[in-house]
Amino acid sequence: MPPTRPYRGRRMPTAADRATIGLSYDPHAELEHLGIPVLREWLRDTLGVWAPQHQVVIIADGLSLVEERCVLAHELEHILAGDVGCGGSAGLRAEHRADQRAARKLIAVSDFCRVRQWAPDQWQMADELQVTPWMLRARMDDLEGASRWPGMSKIAG
Repeated sequence: MPPTRPYRGRRMPTAADRATIGLSYDPHAELEHLGIPVLREWLRDTLGVWAPQHQVVIIADGLSLVEERCVLAHELEHILAGDVGCGGSAGLRAEHRADQRAARKLIAVSDFCRVRQWAPDQWQMADELQVTPWMLRARMDDLEGASRWPGMSKIAG
């Protein structure tokens, strides 16, 4: 029997469907719900990758809890979008989309506004919001309506 692509072309339930966003968003639980295993391995040039041919997410061994949460959220967005690679201009668009959608789920607007009122800098904001500075920047660009992507992510796939 040929392998199937269970996520492409169908809308999968997401944490947002169950009103779970922001600090309570748990991408690991979402992956578990979808039956997608997460493996921790030594990775050379990336923090995480979605391997659609094996239906598995691989993340770098030794990530902090915050880094792991952000990497898993990013990889989950690749799964939900049906992405199969990250090369070329289409790959860059997929990376940007995954960062943007993951940031929206990881950082609720209400949490962002609350923390922005008192945090002296982006490092403190990221720490309080339990996200990486990269993911905070993606959310800030999204909220500001920025059309450019801030560069290359270490999350590749």
